[in-house]
Parts: sequence; C-alpha cells; structure tokens
Amino acid sequence: MNLHVPQTEEARTEALMLMGVSQNVCSPKDGCLVVSAIQDFLICAYMVTKKDVFMDRTQFYRLLTFINDGDSAPTIPTPAVIKPVELWTGKQLFSMIIRENPESTISVDVECAEKTYTRKGQFMCPADGWVCIRDSTLLCGNVGKGTLGSGGKTGLFSLLTRDYRSEIAMKCMSRLAKLSSRWLGIHGFSIGIDDVTATSKLVEAKHEVVKEGYANCENHIQLYREGRLLLQPGCDQDQTLEVLVSSELNKIREEAVKLCINELHPKNSALNMAQCGSKGSPLNISQMVACVGQQTVNGQRIENGFKDRTLPHFDKDTKSPDSKGFVQSSFYSGMTPTEFFFHTMSGREGLVDTAVKTAETGYMSRRLMKAMEDLTVQYDNSVRTCTGIVVQFTYGDDSLDPVEVEDSDGTAVNFERILRFVMVRVRSDVESGLLPSEIRERIGLKKEDDNTPETEGMLERMTPENLKGADKGFFLAWKKSCKDFLRDKADAYEAIRRKLKLPVNKKNMNRPEHEYLACLHTLNVRQMENFVRICMFKYEKKLIHPGSAVGALAAHSIGEPGTQVSCAHAPRARSSE
Repeated sequence: MNLHVPQTEEARTEALMLMGVSQNVCSPKDGCLVVSAIQDFLICAYMVTKKDVFMDRTQFYRLLTFINDGDSAPTIPTPAVIKPVELWTGKQLFSMIIRENPESTISVDVECAEKTYTRKGQFMCPADGWVCIRDSTLLCGNVGKGTLGSGGKTGLFSLLTRDYRSEIAMKCMSRLAKLSSRWLGIHGFSIGIDDVTATSKLVEAKHEVVKEGYANCENHIQLYREGRLLLQPGCDQDQTLEVLVSSELNKIREEAVKLCINELHPKNSALNMAQCGSKGSPLNISQMVACVGQQTVNGQRIENGFKDRTLPHFDKDTKSPDSKGFVQSSFYSGMTPTEFFFHTMSGREGLVDTAVKTAETGYMSRRLMKAMEDLTVQYDNSVRTCTGIVVQFTYGDDSLDPVEVEDSDGTAVNFERILRFVMVRVRSDVESGLLPSEIRERIGLKKEDDNTPETEGMLERMTPENLKGADKGFFLAWKKSCKDFLRDKADAYEAIRRKLKLPVNKKNMNRPEHEYLACLHTLNVRQMENFVRICMFKYEKKLIHPGSAVGALAAHSIGEPGTQVSCAHAPRARSSE
C-alpha cells in the first residue's frame, strides 16, 4: 500500500481542511453523525447514569480528574445527598462531560426517548427511559444510543455540532472516552454463560408458548386439508396457509422475547447491552436464551428440497412448523440435526447475498457517479452541468443544505428547541411577561374583532431579499410556520390563564402566585427578539453554498445505502436500472 505524505504547506493545509476529523463529523448525505459513541462508550454512559449510582467525594473527584483535559478548572456541583455522607450521582458526573463549569458558554437542551422508555409519563418514566438535558445538565434519563449514537439529529453530539462547532462535540466525545476506559477498568464489564442461562420458570413458560402456537398452526393446516380455509385477499390456499402459519410463528418469537426481557435480572450484561444500544437486541437475547425462531430463505419458509418434503427426516406433504424450518431450541440448549441444517441454509443465504450484491451495487454506484459528477450549485442557486444545462432551477426546491437541516423530516429549524434555549438563557418575570394579545400583536396578527389589515410585526422584517440564495416561496412558507408556532404558543398561554382563572387581557396583581405560575409559560419582548434573531440566523446558515458538488453527493447518497439492500430486492433494482 502506498503512503501519501503532503509535502508543502499548501498540501498540508488542504489535507487538514478536507480530510480532518473535525470537518467530517457529519455525513453530507443527511447530516447524521459519522463519528459517534459506540460499544464501550455507550455501555459506560448507560451504567454511569443509572438511578442507583452514587459516589463519595473521593470517587467523584478521582473520576473528574480522568475526564478533565487539564486546560480548564472544573466547578464541583453541590452533592445530591448531604447527610450522613456527601454523595454525588452518576448523572452529575455525566453533566460534567458536557460542561465542566458554569462559566462555559456551552448550553444545550436535549429531549429524546431511549429503548427502555415505557411511554408512561416522560420525565417520571419508571425505567428512566426519557432523557432530558436542560442547560447542559442531565436532569433525568438513562443515557444510551438514542442520546449519544448516530441514528438521528436530536442527539447530544448532533446538537453540539450544529449549534456550536464540531470541535466542541469532539471534545465532549474525548471526555466520554476517557471516562469509559477508567470506569470500565475499575468496575469491569463482561458477559458469560450465566447471562444466557434460562431459568426453569423461563423454560416452562417457553414450552407453553410453543405448544399453544403449534396447536394454532395445526388448526390452520387441518382447515387447509379440509378445504375450509378462509382465503386472504389476493392469495390462494397455499399462500393463505403460509401467511397464517408465519403469523403464528412470529407470535411465538415475540412472546419469547417478552419472556426473556421480563425474566432476566436488571444487571444482566446481555440485557444491558441491548437496552443501551451498544450491541445486540432483545431478539438476539431471545435466540440465545429461549427460541431461535423461524429460518427463512428468499423471504419464505424453507421450501421442499426433496420430493414433497424439505428433508428425508420428515413425512411427505407435511407442513408442520418443524418440517418448514422453525427452530424451537435456543443456541444455549443446542439445536437438533434438522434444526441445525435449516439454520445453516439461512446463514448460507446471507453469505451469498453479500458476495452477489457487492459487484452489483459497486457497478451501479460507479454509473451514478459518472452520470452526475459535474452537477454543481451556481450563484443563481440553480443546479447545472459543466456545459450550463439546467437540471434544477432551485436546489432541492428549498435551497437548504441537508447537512445543516435540523430534523430528519427536512424541517429547516426546530422552533420548539430554540424557544427552550431562549427561555433558559433569558429569564421572564411577571412584570416583563407579555399577555397573549401582546404576543399576537408583536408577530403581526390582528385581533378577532379587528377589521383593519394586519400590523407589521417583528417577523415582517424577515424577507427573502435579506438572504442571498434563499428560495422566495419556501422562505415565505417557513416564515408562516414560524408565525403559526408563536400563535400556538399565545393560544396555549391564553388557555393556561383561563385555567388559572386569570383575566386574559390584563394582569391581576392581587394574585401574584397565580401570575407567577402563568408567566413561566409566556414570553417577554427580549425573548421574542432573541427567538426571531436566532431562527433567522439558523435559516441563513442552512442555505446551500454556491459551488457545492451536489451531483457527486447525490450519487454517493444513493449508492452507499445500496450495499445494504438484500438480494430479495436485487431483481427489482435491476429492472429499474
């Protein structure tokens, strides 16, 4: 392999700018993270932020020393427990990873659900599955892949990269890496045969589930033989039987997963890894402990390889789950010879799949790249070829860069998160808080009984002429969504005042406690100005730059996921080519 060493200062600078890690934290395809926490870092963050993790002064200071880079002086937070011994929580330690002292300007707000979220009350989730970070402080939640991983745009590192810069996110990742190596070195984490050993209660429950599922399958098979099977839409007798039997066998697998999750100890290593997202899934645990499940080839149950049967070990014309590739054993207990054979058939399909699709997707990616390599964004915001042929008058119809867009659904700016950020930074009180009618007036909405034209609010100062390269139609639609958001907030505040039995259009200082509760949900003038200013700044930042090689980017964005398409979709892909 050749080693390429940049020789001149110009080459070194160019390599640093184009290939530096800080310049490639986000994928140009959709803006999701390329560099994020995985495996050891996720399991460490998950273990540290559990509810029952407490540290005394010595332990807390020691771990804080490991985190600190030596270039800043951390401020020790107030201990969570004062008497009889001062104790700090793991959540406080994790908060020090994000921001070491209150003087830091890093302020990030994160709210997301982890895999353990039970959907029973966000902040008071029994499993602590709802993560809430306010002003860089972890208030609740057991941190996992949803917060630290690369899956979406609402995670901690994604927000740090977008709101500040990639170096800040990298510094936070570095602190987490330092803590992970030390924490796991001190406490240890390993998986053994005990973690996948099924209890007698679990084995009995699994046998009952399998027995019930097999009985239902036998009923369907009996109806099929008698010709009394109710046909599914668009299916004949054989296809209907396959649909019904596959549905029953999938229920067996799902019930086995639930049994495993409920029976395993909360400190089970395999369970912890699946819950935090570092490795595996509940299905993998179920296959090791309880039941491997149905084996498939070409997306269907195992077809007959011999005359009227899958293997010579079974009777002819049998359609029972065992003869069609259902494995009721677990990897721990061991499979029977026929089950093992069916399992190897399914595994062989995966190997062939990988070998075949590599060549096909590679050639497809090459043709895409050669076809679109010369498409770029021009200064008039159109997409053209090198000869000047117009392919698109406005890039993406919205002129937005996918890397900078804040939500996975294409929303340019997350108004709710910006408002939370502003309300944390700029405090509101009873005197400065605006009434609902005043908020509507500020954004330029007329009153219900007013027939005059709408007044010019602070949002009217936002015009597409102020933004070079912005698409006028999309910008006006975005501005309307911003106005609608503030109007909804004014309506919600009015509903709160009615609920507290306060006058809607004036303040009642005779009830200061109720007015204080109401002011927590309103905005003042400074907050509204900051909100509009930040929204405008973020929108301008998200506009695509002229000269961007959007053709090569599109070709890569289509070709790269193609390597993950299974062979079952390959004929359809070939026909579309």
